[in-house]
Amino acid sequence: MARPVEFDENKVLTNAMEQFWREGYEASSVQKLLDCTGINRGTLYNSFGDKDTFFKSCIDQYNTVVDKQITASLKNLKLGSWDAIEAYFEETVLNVKNKHRSMGCLLVNSVCESINYDKEMRKVVRGSLAVIRKALLARLKEAYKNGKLKKGVSAEFAAEVLMNSLHGIRVNSRDGKTPKQLKELIKFSVSSLKK
Repeated sequence: MARPVEFDENKVLTNAMEQFWREGYEASSVQKLLDCTGINRGTLYNSFGDKDTFFKSCIDQYNTVVDKQITASLKNLKLGSWDAIEAYFEETVLNVKNKHRSMGCLLVNSVCESINYDKEMRKVVRGSLAVIRKALLARLKEAYKNGKLKKGVSAEFAAEVLMNSLHGIRVNSRDGKTPKQLKELIKFSVSSLKK
């Protein structure tokens, strides 16, 4: 009887996630995924399915990082609404490894490439971004309720502004902007919405 293939699933998913993150879905050939993970073609298909299914598993892996960042900032009830929002940007843009900051965001990169995806792929990526928006919106509703959101700006619109800022900042980080430059962009975006 053949022995089951042994590998570290978390390591395989992390390495594949970084491959998709660095080069995108289209450019990440099955061979590149095999090279970066150290598994063979049979193991890939038997353990993770086809490339689309593997990509979705990598998005799930990325979402665990996103969930930790949201929990540490936006869901931290010890922080006021604006402090939590600023902490989220710190967690996701400034306090990450230089390597990851220079790759931007897997979700934003995927949205930029998503014209080539099928509806299911778009749904997966946009669903992940919706989780971030929902967490931001909850804190913005709190700011609105406490009179700390700029007059005439709804929590919904403020969430769109911050998501737009987050996307732009992630693209700028991929384009080589320094943490100091990114911090200035974050500060301006957030302060433009504060009362």
